[in-house]
Amino acid sequence: MIAAFVLTATAVACGGSSGTSTTAAASATGTPDLSGVTLRVGETGYQRQRLYLEAAGLANTPYKVEYATFDSGTLQLQAIAAGNLDLAQSSEIPPIFASQSAGGGNFRVVAVMQATTLLQEVLIPKGSSLKSIADLKGKKVGYVASTTAHYFLFKLLEQAGLGWNDIQPVKLTVPDGVTALLSGNVDALATYGNAVITAKQRGATTLGSGEKILSGNYAYEATPKAIADQAVHAAIADFLGRQQKAYAWSRAHPDDWAKITAEQTKQPVAQALETFNNGEAQRPTRLVPTSPATTASAQDVADVFIKAELLKSKVNVADYFSTAFNAEIEKFGT
Repeated sequence: MIAAFVLTATAVACGGSSGTSTTAAASATGTPDLSGVTLRVGETGYQRQRLYLEAAGLANTPYKVEYATFDSGTLQLQAIAAGNLDLAQSSEIPPIFASQSAGGGNFRVVAVMQATTLLQEVLIPKGSSLKSIADLKGKKVGYVASTTAHYFLFKLLEQAGLGWNDIQPVKLTVPDGVTALLSGNVDALATYGNAVITAKQRGATTLGSGEKILSGNYAYEATPKAIADQAVHAAIADFLGRQQKAYAWSRAHPDDWAKITAEQTKQPVAQALETFNNGEAQRPTRLVPTSPATTASAQDVADVFIKAELLKSKVNVADYFSTAFNAEIEKFGT
């Protein structure tokens, strides 16, 4: 089955709760004792964050990390809302929709990862007669709802003089989208990441790209409970700092990182290396604090969804952005 080749597997169950509380012991210096903390971290596609730390020799943390893999950031935020994750990572789009949920979605954006906007594409199957985005009028177009794919598809249609109602939009999961495209059940597919790689290995080609549309800002979200808990907060700060060091390590060891990536994405190492180098050349991966600029970027996206009538009411994204980790992140360097 095609879906077997897509490494954005269905979300795994992640029950339980954080392995610490505000009663966690502290050392004589006042530093929280992290030995009792279990940090539950969400991943999209495959466990990239874990692999980063292991490859860079940074996985020996003073707390336990449990990773759970999901198809999308949207599903991670659903797990956050249910109290089943402490830390999630997504594009700017899922938090916008999640904030409309009961209790505001039970999250705050605590950091921003700036990264490449490559591998964000509208794909067509081998042999398709479609030549441009304008040709999508009246066609069935698959997309992953409440994600970057949702956003850049809308913007590409707008640039081509089309509206959302000019196509037949079909909500699909990441793996189901690839299957639908290659089986002819949709005429085109807006998707991202490994799904683009997998589909192209099966003959799909690019009709449009979100490369110049997307900001490249990816949010780290934490629960208010995790932010407020001294020990869990310290574990999150340490984890994010290790990620920043691992990003630098990967840039210094691109061949090693390409081999690791290729094993996960089932692509040739040379292709993985080219993808990594192109992405880092476009926008080096790094963590930055939340700021007026990152908040404004997310607000622009939310306003587009209001314009498209895909959100029922105005979203003030500043309501879910937090500066709780800014002081720690500013010390990370790049």
